[in-house]
Amino acid sequence: MSLLMIRKPKTRKGKKVLLAREPQLIESARTMLFVDGRKCAGNVKQCMKDLQQLKKPLVKVLHRKNDITPFDDPSSLEFLTMKNDAALFTFGSTSKKRPDNIIIGRIFENEVLDMFELGIKRYQAIAEFKTEKIGACVKPCLVFNGPKWAQTEELRRLRSLFIDMFHREKVESIRLQGVEHVLSFTVTDDMSVLMRSYKILLKKSGQKTPRIELEEIGPSADFSIRRTKIASEDLYKLARKQPKQLRVTKKKNMSTDALGNTKGRVHLGKQQTGSIQTRRVKALKKSPEEKRTDRQKKKVALKAAAAEALAATD
Repeated sequence: MSLLMIRKPKTRKGKKVLLAREPQLIESARTMLFVDGRKCAGNVKQCMKDLQQLKKPLVKVLHRKNDITPFDDPSSLEFLTMKNDAALFTFGSTSKKRPDNIIIGRIFENEVLDMFELGIKRYQAIAEFKTEKIGACVKPCLVFNGPKWAQTEELRRLRSLFIDMFHREKVESIRLQGVEHVLSFTVTDDMSVLMRSYKILLKKSGQKTPRIELEEIGPSADFSIRRTKIASEDLYKLARKQPKQLRVTKKKNMSTDALGNTKGRVHLGKQQTGSIQTRRVKALKKSPEEKRTDRQKKKVALKAAAAEALAATD
């Protein structure tokens, strides 16, 4: 592209927007864009509303219906995500061929990186659970049950996508009362994905640590995996690449134990103890009796050495 075709910002606000869209050293939490298809009603509409409630406030919603087919031509969807500065998207539609269809995906460099088409087999909305709900903008604890999540590359990418969807700002420390919400994901034998949402209740146990109970608060959904589109290994590795400034370099002779304590090993050279000037202390001096016994020992040793020398000459 020629430099003459690049439009420079004319206002301070425009410059601020362009700077915010540039790659950052520490990326903020990702925003999700919700887009309706040609037909979007029933379980699809309710599922998207509940996902918006779980994702708030990092949400942007387009209320107009869009004639988009992401797996055939994702260019329109890529344009909408770029225009709304969103790195994640959810596209809902329903048709005779694919009823109750939801497509979730993520964007890298204004192009679709990974995209999964999920069919809603069973759905219970949050409003159907007559229980006490949690507060808004609560960071959930994600649980992926079973070893099936690591069996295929598609399931590994889907797990990573779920983590990106519900990821919020990074925190250095948490308190026990701050963990209130759990999202559980399970893969069954028929390759269905079960999503459950629970509220954590802290009960008295008579000990220092409380007793934990889970109360289902919704949404509850059973998804079937239909179509998938994942990036190549090279592109996925490039998308996960970290800048050099944030890479943790291993420090020599330093280690961290299981409790998080940092331990270091120090190497010292040979110490010259003979040349160290020590202070003469009166308490360390020998007494006259000790000096007398030392002289007698020396005389006895000299006599013995002389006797040995005479015996050797004879």
